[in-house]
Amino acid sequence: MEQTALLAASLGAMLLTAGSGLLLVPALRRLHFGQTIKEIGPTWHQGKNGTPTMGGLMFYLGVLFGVVLGYALIAVNMPELTDGLFSPQTTQLIITILTAYAFGVVGLADDYIKVVKKRNLGLEARYKIIGQIFITGAFLISMQINGTLTTIVNLPVFGGVDFGLLYYPISFFLIIGMVNAVNLTDGIDGLAASVTFVSMLGFMFIAGWLGNLEMALFAAAVTGGCAGFLCWNFYPAKCFMGDTGSMFLGGAVVAVAYGMGRPELLLFFGIIYLAEAFSVMIQVGYFKLTHGKRIFKMSPIHHHFEMSGWSEVRIDFVFSLVTLTFVFLGCMYVYIS
Repeated sequence: MEQTALLAASLGAMLLTAGSGLLLVPALRRLHFGQTIKEIGPTWHQGKNGTPTMGGLMFYLGVLFGVVLGYALIAVNMPELTDGLFSPQTTQLIITILTAYAFGVVGLADDYIKVVKKRNLGLEARYKIIGQIFITGAFLISMQINGTLTTIVNLPVFGGVDFGLLYYPISFFLIIGMVNAVNLTDGIDGLAASVTFVSMLGFMFIAGWLGNLEMALFAAAVTGGCAGFLCWNFYPAKCFMGDTGSMFLGGAVVAVAYGMGRPELLLFFGIIYLAEAFSVMIQVGYFKLTHGKRIFKMSPIHHHFEMSGWSEVRIDFVFSLVTLTFVFLGCMYVYIS
């Protein structure tokens, strides 16, 4: 029944996410909610100018529907597995969902300012970071109250390490950094959704393996949501997810990792996100130190490969394959540890 519930959560989310695009994409076109392509990007991206954005709204209903459907199947057929509506496990599921959606709302505000207020820079950075700090704090405090937060992290080589009070500033840095790294990954058609699809498959497998059915259900629903969204976002994209979608996915990734009590898996399952973020930091730092020289042709690193002649489909495939490789390594690490 657990496998059936996970399949239902994934398929339900996929179908509703993809189906909602039939209404959302034409509506975004009518409202002229199109993406403005920055001139600093690859010149051939100018052809994408005006493509409907804020398509990440498709995730919101689809993922929630998938989770509810999967949970309902378990609650009806095997109620002993749910431990009651307000058990710590179910409460953690609610915390995880709310956290992902809260980060998504910050992204939605950013997109709204870009496409409605016609301010291409979107929400001011200080307000964005304040919102992310508030959400991260609320997430960690909620987990602490729920009794599902542990400061012990299983690290490669070192094993279980109790970070004590250091756990909290490190978590703030990791959570906010990872959410913004996912946002950076959403730079070409299908990339963020493809990579997150693979990453969430890994989280679903590990959560199910460890007996954390609630987190497995959420990961399954997000996996399905990514598959459904790719119907609209795979090259050539008919719709972009915008910050509305990328920050939702970023919030989902960190929330499920912490909800499982395995934040160290972000180092494996989030390898592409980390590579994207570090490529920007390296590029900017090197540019300043050398007064104008660059290591990469363009950053984030997916643009470097674009400028090197790689197609968007090839980048999607290779980056997803790299993610799959590190998901496998992460699974092996969990098995060994």
